[in-house]
Amino acid sequence: MHDLVIRDARVVDGSGRAAFDADVGISGSTIMEIGSIKSAAKREIRASGRYLMPGWVDIHTHYDGQALWDPYLSPSGWHGVTTAIMGNCGVGFAPLREIQRDWAIELMEGVEDIPGAVLREGVRFTWEDFPGYLDALDQVPHAMDIGTQVPHAAVRVYVMGDRGRRREKASSEDLQTMKLVVKQAIEAGALGFSSSRALVHKSSRGEAVPSLDVSGDEYRAIAYGLAEAGKGVIQMISDFSDLHSEFGIMKDAAAISGRPLSFTLLEQGQYPDRWREILGMVDQAQAQGLNMRAQVACRPIGLMLGLQCSMSPFMNAQAYRALAHLDLPQRVAALRDPTVKAAILADTPTPDTLRLQRLCLAHDRHFPLHEHFTYEPEPSESVAALAQAEARDPREFMYDFMLKKEGKQLFYFPLHNYEHGDLESVRTMMTHPYSLLGLGDGGAHNGYICDSSFPTFLITHWARDRKRGAQLRLEDLVRAQSYNNAQALGLRDRGLIAIGMKADLNLVDFERLRLTMPEQVSDLPGGGRRFIQRSEGYDYTLVSGVMVYEHGQATGAMPGRLIRGARVSRH
Repeated sequence: MHDLVIRDARVVDGSGRAAFDADVGISGSTIMEIGSIKSAAKREIRASGRYLMPGWVDIHTHYDGQALWDPYLSPSGWHGVTTAIMGNCGVGFAPLREIQRDWAIELMEGVEDIPGAVLREGVRFTWEDFPGYLDALDQVPHAMDIGTQVPHAAVRVYVMGDRGRRREKASSEDLQTMKLVVKQAIEAGALGFSSSRALVHKSSRGEAVPSLDVSGDEYRAIAYGLAEAGKGVIQMISDFSDLHSEFGIMKDAAAISGRPLSFTLLEQGQYPDRWREILGMVDQAQAQGLNMRAQVACRPIGLMLGLQCSMSPFMNAQAYRALAHLDLPQRVAALRDPTVKAAILADTPTPDTLRLQRLCLAHDRHFPLHEHFTYEPEPSESVAALAQAEARDPREFMYDFMLKKEGKQLFYFPLHNYEHGDLESVRTMMTHPYSLLGLGDGGAHNGYICDSSFPTFLITHWARDRKRGAQLRLEDLVRAQSYNNAQALGLRDRGLIAIGMKADLNLVDFERLRLTMPEQVSDLPGGGRRFIQRSEGYDYTLVSGVMVYEHGQATGAMPGRLIRGARVSRH
C-alpha cells in the first residue's frame, strides 16, 4: 500500500516529453509507481486532470541569512520551489572570523539590499569555518531542501583579512590557503563556489566586493581546489566590460577545475547586444569540451519604484530627501502640499550614470503596476504615453500617480532584459541549449525587487498568457526549471517524475494559476520590511512525499533537508 496516490493527474514529468494522464504512487519519500494504480493508499488525492509537475529547483537565491530564521524560505515556497540554492554571487556568511561578521553583514546589505539591522537580529553566528555554517543550517527545520555554495568574498577576507577587503594581490601562500579552504567547504557539502566581478556589487559603506578585479591566478588556484575535491560547481557574475578577458578567466576556471561553470547573462543598456556574442562564446567553449552555461532570467530584471521602496522616482530631489525619514502616511500628506510638489518637480535630476538617468527620467520605461500586469507591457502603458494622452508633463503625472492608494502605488522599471520593449531577447536566451533558468534572487533586494516569483511567471506567461510574441511549450519550461537545474548542480535524485526519484511535486490548477500584486510586509526580524508576491493555483506542494502546502497554506510539515554535496540518480 502506497502512502499517497495522486489519481487522474495530467503529468508533466520534467523530461520534456508531452504531458500524459496517469496516477502517481508515493511511498515514503520516493515515487514508486506511475500508471493506472489499482491498489488503495493511505491517502488519495483526486487530481481531476490538473497538472502534476516536479517541484521547482531554484538555483539562484540569497537566503544565506533567512534560512537561519525562516523555515519556509518565503516567498519561494509559495511558488512551488522545493529546492533552493543560496551562496550565489560570491557573498555569504562563511567562512568568517568573529571580527569580520559586521563586514559580511554590510556587504550583504549593500549587494543584496537586506537590511543590516535584520541580519544582526536574525543571524546568530555560532561558526567560523564553512563546515560550521553547514552545521548551523542543518539544525534549523525547513519545509524545503536547501543547498549552498562557498562565497569568494568571505573566503578571501577569511584568509587575507583587511588585505583581502582592500583587494590587494594574493600571495602564493594566500592562494594555497584559499584553495584548501574551498576544497574543505566542498568536501563538507558545499555544492560549489561563487564569485562576483560586478562593479555594482558594493557594501552599504560603498566598498567594492573583494573579488571585483582579482587576477586570474586566484581563480586558477581555487579551481585546482575543486579539481582535487572532484565535485562542485562554479557560479560567477561579471559586467563583461572587458569581454574577452572576463570570459577567459571563466574558461580557465572551468578547464582547470573540470567542473560545470555558470554565469549571469543579461541584456544590458550599456551593451544591448553583447549577450548574443557571449552566447556564441559559450557555444565555442562547449565545442571545446568545457561545461559552461549562462544563467538567464525569464522576464526583465525589474525594479519597483515608489514611496514604500528603497528607491523613488524623485529620490534625487533635495526637497524629497528632506521628507524621506517620515513614515508613509506623514510623507504622503507632505507630498500633497502644492508647495512641496512644486519644489520637488523644479529640482530636475542630473544623474551621472546611465542606470540612474534611466531610473529617474526614462518615463517610457516606467510602468504603473496593477493587478493584471504582464511584465511584458506595451509602450502605451508607460508613464510617458499615459502623460502624453493627458497632455501633461510626465514627471508631474508620475508624481500624482505615485500618491494613489495612499502612497502605495508602485511603478515597474525594467532595468535589464527589455532594451527593445518586449521579451524576444529573453526568449532567445531562455531557449539557448546552454542556458539555465535562475536569477530570481529569493531573499534579496527586499526594498525594490520581487523576482522570487519567477517560477510561477515562467509557466503562466510563456505557456499560457503571452500575447506579444510566440509562446513556449509547457513541457520544455517545466524541464528547464526542474530537471535541467537539478542536473546542472549534480542533484540527480530530483526534478523528474519517474519511478525511484524523490517525490518533490506540485499539483497545479494551471488555468487558475496566477501571481498576486507585490505587497510590503513587516515580517523580518526586528520588524524589518520587505516586498513579497504570492500566487494562487498551487493546490499541493510535496517535498520528499510530505505535503508542505495545501491550497497556498503551509501545513507545518518540515521534511526539508540540507543538501550536502551532489546526489546520485535514484531513477
